[in-house]
Amino acid sequence: MDQESRRVQIRKLVARRGECSVQELARELGVSGMTVRRDLQLLAEDGRVIRTHGGATLGERATCEFAFLERVHKDREAKLAIAKAAVELVHGCRSVMLDGSTTTLAIARQLRGSTRLTVVTTSLPAAAELQHEPEIDVLLPGGYVRPVSPDLTGSLTESNLELLHAEIAFLGADGIDAQGNVYTNPPDNSAVLLRMAASADQVYVVADHTKLNQSALRCFGRLDAWSGLITDPGCDMEYVQGLRERNIHVIVAADEQGLAEE
Repeated sequence: MDQESRRVQIRKLVARRGECSVQELARELGVSGMTVRRDLQLLAEDGRVIRTHGGATLGERATCEFAFLERVHKDREAKLAIAKAAVELVHGCRSVMLDGSTTTLAIARQLRGSTRLTVVTTSLPAAAELQHEPEIDVLLPGGYVRPVSPDLTGSLTESNLELLHAEIAFLGADGIDAQGNVYTNPPDNSAVLLRMAASADQVYVVADHTKLNQSALRCFGRLDAWSGLITDPGCDMEYVQGLRERNIHVIVAADEQGLAEE
């Protein structure tokens, strides 16, 4: 195992357990305590871990990174299915808005290779995914980077979004209830989401099955006021049917064998 791989493993072990001793890490990795101490020193200098007496705990920066990565990998297949269905709606569009959710990050990845497209996003990871695409212009609206997530927020973000326009926007959600109310957990981010929705001709909420029939801290909109919902094949079809009876457009993304269901 090379140095970089070993340090990645150290971070994973510390993240999983909260705190690890030098002896524990040396035993897990099959290296000497001296090697572990050198690795911990370098990780501490980079803000990845915090040294403790005889070991290490996770640094604040690394905690945020791991939390975001865990969200990215959670329900990954569902997000991929949603992203593929969303990109089908982009064909013919010249401009797209993406919020800072992990589902819209999956959409950004599926947009690679697109031609003559402008992507407006508050997500730093989404911008990074697309910055080297030769025919995609990436526009970040500015603002403060949220300390708990790599995306933009604040009054500058909102005012700049007000000046922009996109043909279609995709917004993530932390919950959608049986009436079609759409929720987000960080209440301070709801103003940005509302501004993105107001700046687009079409607005689709993208949410995997774990977010359906759920609520969260702040309701920021209703599906019946927007273009609809895109979800994955793991959804409860009775719940979906209930939304459709409210004249809400729901797209159930394709699984590996099937087609998307309108």
